[in-house]
Amino acid sequence: MDDSKIAPIMGRLWSPIAAVTSYWQGKANVQIAVAIGAASIVPHMPRVLVQIYKGNFSHDLIYQSQGFALNFPRKEQLHFIKDFGLVSGRDRDKLADVAYERRASGSPLLTDCWGFLDCRVVNAMDAGDMTCFLGEVLEGGTLGEGDPMWWREARREIPPEWNEEWDRKIGQEIQRSVQRMQQIDYAPWKGRQD
Repeated sequence: MDDSKIAPIMGRLWSPIAAVTSYWQGKANVQIAVAIGAASIVPHMPRVLVQIYKGNFSHDLIYQSQGFALNFPRKEQLHFIKDFGLVSGRDRDKLADVAYERRASGSPLLTDCWGFLDCRVVNAMDAGDMTCFLGEVLEGGTLGEGDPMWWREARREIPPEWNEEWDRKIGQEIQRSVQRMQQIDYAPWKGRQD
């Protein structure tokens, strides 16, 4: 397969940037995700898919709590990329200085962003290096005008050193993913058993 022929197509499949928040047993976290999508055409039964790498701190919080929220930054909130995407929640509390509230899923909802979707996990699929979580939207809404931030636009706007740091981080993730992608657990997801 010629990766260079596929890359222009794959690069256009990215979604708006989302700050994915989660909460479990007193620990809250936020991370940046660009791999999310709508998963229902039924207006009164909205669902979304979010892909979370297994090595991310958020992964276990989402898996255990069975909830997450998608918070969509405004275009001028580029600092979220650095604050939420270039450091791990294992190293520091990324939400320490961020205003948020918690609602139905228990996940933090940022009070200052373009919009949000609060979700309950209804299914999960192991993808080897990541888990694809299917979330039922419990609540959502827009909090601002305009459009959310998109990855392609953000990459042109953020400082070059952030792009370099992001590329290094993704490069490391790719190396780990190559090892894990063939290690898929095909057992059906049963959710938390408590």
